Amino acid sequence: MKLLVAVDFSDPTDLILKVATRLATSLDASLWIVHAAEPEPDFVGYDAGPEVVRGQVAKELRDEHRQLQEYADRLREAGVETKAMLVQGPTVEALLEMVEKQGTDLIIVGSHGRGMMAEILLGSVSQGLIRAGRCPVTVVPVVKQDD
Repeated sequence: MKLLVAVDFSDPTDLILKVATRLATSLDASLWIVHAAEPEPDFVGYDAGPEVVRGQVAKELRDEHRQLQEYADRLREAGVETKAMLVQGPTVEALLEMVEKQGTDLIIVGSHGRGMMAEILLGSVSQGLIRAGRCPVTVVPVVKQDD
Protein backbone atom coordinates (compact mmCIF):
# COMPACT_ATOMS: atom_id res chain seq x y z
CA MET A 1 0.00 0.00 0.00
CA LYS A 2 1.22 3.52 -0.81
CA LEU A 3 0.35 6.61 1.22
CA LEU A 4 1.01 10.22 0.30
CA VAL A 5 1.16 12.85 3.01
CA ALA A 6 1.02 16.48 1.90
CA VAL A 7 2.94 18.94 4.08
CA ASP A 8 3.18 22.72 4.00
CA PHE A 9 5.82 23.25 6.74
CA SER A 10 3.33 24.97 9.04
CA ASP A 11 3.30 24.31 12.79
CA PRO A 12 0.90 21.32 12.54
CA THR A 13 3.21 19.40 10.18
CA ASP A 14 4.58 17.30 13.07
CA LEU A 15 1.05 16.26 14.06
CA ILE A 16 0.20 15.34 10.47
CA LEU A 17 3.40 13.29 10.16
CA LYS A 18 2.64 11.54 13.44
CA VAL A 19 -0.77 10.47 12.11
CA ALA A 20 0.80 9.42 8.79
CA THR A 21 3.42 7.36 10.62
CA ARG A 22 0.75 5.54 12.65
CA LEU A 23 -1.27 4.79 9.52
CA ALA A 24 1.77 3.63 7.54
CA THR A 25 2.86 1.38 10.40
CA SER A 26 -0.57 -0.15 10.97
CA LEU A 27 -1.17 -0.69 7.23
CA ASP A 28 2.40 -1.86 6.51
CA ALA A 29 2.52 0.87 3.86
CA SER A 30 5.22 2.95 2.25
CA LEU A 31 4.92 6.70 2.59
CA TRP A 32 5.64 9.64 0.30
CA ILE A 33 6.06 13.01 1.99
CA VAL A 34 5.24 15.66 -0.61
CA HIS A 35 5.34 19.43 -0.59
CA ALA A 36 3.92 21.44 -3.49
CA ALA A 37 6.02 24.59 -3.85
CA GLU A 38 4.59 27.69 -5.45
CA PRO A 39 5.10 27.90 -9.21
CA GLU A 40 7.61 30.45 -10.43
CA PRO A 41 5.96 33.83 -11.01
CA ASP A 42 5.15 34.64 -14.63
CA PHE A 43 5.71 38.34 -14.01
CA VAL A 44 8.14 39.94 -11.64
CA GLY A 45 7.55 43.62 -10.92
CA TYR A 46 10.66 44.29 -8.87
CA ASP A 47 13.21 46.90 -9.94
CA ALA A 48 16.00 44.55 -8.94
CA GLY A 49 14.94 42.21 -11.73
CA PRO A 50 14.06 38.56 -12.03
CA GLU A 51 17.60 37.35 -11.25
CA VAL A 52 17.19 38.36 -7.60
CA VAL A 53 13.82 36.66 -7.44
CA ARG A 54 15.20 33.49 -9.05
CA GLY A 55 17.93 33.41 -6.40
CA GLN A 56 15.37 33.79 -3.60
CA VAL A 57 13.13 31.10 -5.09
CA ALA A 58 16.09 28.73 -5.50
CA LYS A 59 17.09 29.23 -1.85
CA GLU A 60 13.52 28.60 -0.68
CA LEU A 61 13.33 25.41 -2.76
CA ARG A 62 16.67 24.15 -1.36
CA ASP A 63 15.51 24.87 2.20
CA GLU A 64 12.17 23.13 1.59
CA HIS A 65 13.89 20.11 0.03
CA ARG A 66 16.28 19.88 2.98
CA GLN A 67 13.33 19.99 5.43
CA LEU A 68 11.49 17.26 3.51
CA GLN A 69 14.58 15.04 3.66
CA GLU A 70 14.81 15.59 7.42
CA TYR A 71 11.18 14.51 7.80
CA ALA A 72 11.82 11.42 5.67
CA ASP A 73 14.94 10.51 7.67
CA ARG A 74 12.97 10.79 10.91
CA LEU A 75 10.23 8.47 9.62
CA ARG A 76 12.77 5.97 8.27
CA GLU A 77 14.33 5.87 11.75
CA ALA A 78 10.83 5.00 13.06
CA GLY A 79 10.76 2.03 10.67
CA VAL A 80 8.56 3.47 7.91
CA GLU A 81 9.66 3.11 4.29
CA THR A 82 9.64 6.79 3.29
CA LYS A 83 10.51 8.93 0.30
CA ALA A 84 10.27 12.69 0.02
CA MET A 85 9.40 14.75 -3.02
CA LEU A 86 9.23 18.48 -3.69
CA VAL A 87 6.94 19.29 -6.60
CA GLN A 88 6.22 22.68 -8.08
CA GLY A 89 2.91 24.02 -9.28
CA PRO A 90 -0.61 24.77 -8.11
CA THR A 91 -0.95 22.73 -4.92
CA VAL A 92 -3.97 20.51 -5.61
CA GLU A 93 -3.00 19.81 -9.22
CA ALA A 94 0.64 19.08 -8.34
CA LEU A 95 -0.37 16.71 -5.52
CA LEU A 96 -2.92 14.89 -7.68
CA GLU A 97 -0.33 14.46 -10.43
CA MET A 98 2.01 12.88 -7.87
CA VAL A 99 -0.82 10.62 -6.65
CA GLU A 100 -1.37 9.37 -10.21
CA LYS A 101 2.35 8.85 -10.91
CA GLN A 102 2.94 6.89 -7.71
CA GLY A 103 -0.27 4.86 -7.68
CA THR A 104 -1.17 6.24 -4.25
CA ASP A 105 -3.82 4.36 -2.27
CA LEU A 106 -4.50 7.03 0.38
CA ILE A 107 -3.79 10.76 0.75
CA ILE A 108 -3.19 12.28 4.18
CA VAL A 109 -3.55 16.04 4.54
CA GLY A 110 -4.15 18.55 7.31
CA SER A 111 -7.05 20.94 7.52
CA HIS A 112 -6.34 24.29 9.13
CA GLY A 113 -10.00 25.01 9.81
CA ARG A 114 -9.84 28.64 8.73
CA GLY A 115 -13.61 28.98 8.57
CA MET A 116 -16.22 29.12 5.84
CA MET A 117 -15.41 32.60 4.52
CA ALA A 118 -11.72 31.80 4.11
CA GLU A 119 -12.63 28.54 2.38
CA ILE A 120 -14.87 30.41 -0.08
CA LEU A 121 -12.25 33.06 -0.82
CA LEU A 122 -9.07 31.01 -0.68
CA GLY A 123 -10.24 27.49 -1.42
CA SER A 124 -8.93 24.50 0.43
CA VAL A 125 -6.30 21.96 -0.47
CA SER A 126 -8.12 19.22 1.44
CA GLN A 127 -11.41 20.10 -0.29
CA GLY A 128 -9.72 20.11 -3.69
CA LEU A 129 -8.12 16.71 -3.07
CA ILE A 130 -11.43 15.24 -1.91
CA ARG A 131 -13.33 16.59 -4.91
CA ALA A 132 -10.82 15.78 -7.63
CA GLY A 133 -8.91 12.85 -6.18
CA ARG A 134 -9.38 9.26 -7.22
CA CYS A 135 -8.40 7.70 -3.91
CA PRO A 136 -9.51 8.17 -0.30
CA VAL A 137 -8.34 11.24 1.58
CA THR A 138 -7.74 11.29 5.34
CA VAL A 139 -8.02 14.81 6.70
CA VAL A 140 -6.21 15.49 9.96
CA PRO A 141 -8.02 18.32 11.76
CA VAL A 142 -5.60 20.98 12.87
CA VAL A 143 -7.03 23.52 15.25
CA LYS A 144 -4.90 26.32 16.56
CA GLN A 145 -4.91 26.29 20.35
CA ASP A 146 -5.25 29.52 22.30
CA ASP A 147 -2.12 30.42 24.25
